[in-house]
Amino acid sequence: MPVSTPTSLLKFTAPLVLALTLIACSDSEPPAAERSIAAPLPDVTKLANASDTKPPPIPAPPQVQARGYILLDYSSNQPLAASNENERLEPASLTKLMSAYAVFHALKDGRIKLTDLVTISQHARSQDGSRMFVHVGTQVSVENLIQGMIVQSGNDATVALAEHVAGSEPVFVDLMNQYAQQLGMVSTRFQNSPGMPHPEHYTTARDIAVLSSALIKEYPDYYKWYSQRSFTWNKITQPNRNGLLDRDASVDGLKTGHTESAGYCLVSSAHREGMRLVSVVMGSPSVRAREDASAALLNYGFNFYQTRKLYANKAPVMTVKVWKGEDEEVPLGVAQDIYATVPRGQENLLSAAADVTDPLFAPLSPDKAAGQLRITLGDKVIGTYPLHPTKEVPEAGFFGRLSDDVKLWFN
Repeated sequence: MPVSTPTSLLKFTAPLVLALTLIACSDSEPPAAERSIAAPLPDVTKLANASDTKPPPIPAPPQVQARGYILLDYSSNQPLAASNENERLEPASLTKLMSAYAVFHALKDGRIKLTDLVTISQHARSQDGSRMFVHVGTQVSVENLIQGMIVQSGNDATVALAEHVAGSEPVFVDLMNQYAQQLGMVSTRFQNSPGMPHPEHYTTARDIAVLSSALIKEYPDYYKWYSQRSFTWNKITQPNRNGLLDRDASVDGLKTGHTESAGYCLVSSAHREGMRLVSVVMGSPSVRAREDASAALLNYGFNFYQTRKLYANKAPVMTVKVWKGEDEEVPLGVAQDIYATVPRGQENLLSAAADVTDPLFAPLSPDKAAGQLRITLGDKVIGTYPLHPTKEVPEAGFFGRLSDDVKLWFN
């Protein structure tokens, strides 16, 4: 005898089956929003002083003789002191940092070699100011010209390299300006390769700090030349003009600059106990003033701040729920090493939070960000970084999507 289905059960199940069918056949999804959740932070509080004591006071940065300056932590990219850092100023021979950057790019791309012999043109030889003292028609290797440009600050060596890389100096200058745009040097414009005065040849202390950090990061094999004490060419030995190399053993670069209109400029980088700082001083009244200003800034940064690595490149930061995917969860990570520079004794004020897309639907790819990581010191955000899935998460099959649709429907 057939079993009959109670009418009350039919009245309940029919609409449910219809609803599930409609859900499964629908491409619509709940609108995505951002959900802020705490992110696990490595235990840095143990690096601080005893938690039951007040953190040591942090004095104001030193007042230095310069038209503009900035002190930047290399790893975290956090400024520790600055004044007029965004004011357009003449860079003088700090320009050669970008000239070197463009030359190093050409070496990396294989367009030139260190052993290439460069024939010195009349235009290169005729440059005024500091020189390597190369002669017209002679051939000089790229490697020697680089040392002449960096150590001796030779304008003639710089133009010779520009012509070798790009065929002419104007084309090379255009290349310099394109690299400046790529690096985010938004207030920089070059008109020549050595740094001769020109009304439309300018940069800022902040932009030069960005460029200096890029040189150190991208070309560590060539960075050695910035700490070279002297270079001899044509039986003429010239010392490196960066006097901090002899005053402070932790200083290993970078470049000096001077014209009457630009004043005395100095970019310095120093490395102490795993922490690297970059200082840019522009428009000081004398050689001594630029060195004293740079030393004061570097000592201030090292004495009162410390830098800690928080997250490693591509390492999981946190795990989040995934809807309609073959996996129910996915780790999220960052695409670079993350550092924080904090006043000494204040590590316990560090915190991290993630703004994650919610709900987060498959498919997911490491190429597309699924949220943003915020690093906070007290109530101040000191860094934001995209969070990416650490692996692919394909979309689930029909029944997997249906199951999640039902959960979302009743959620």
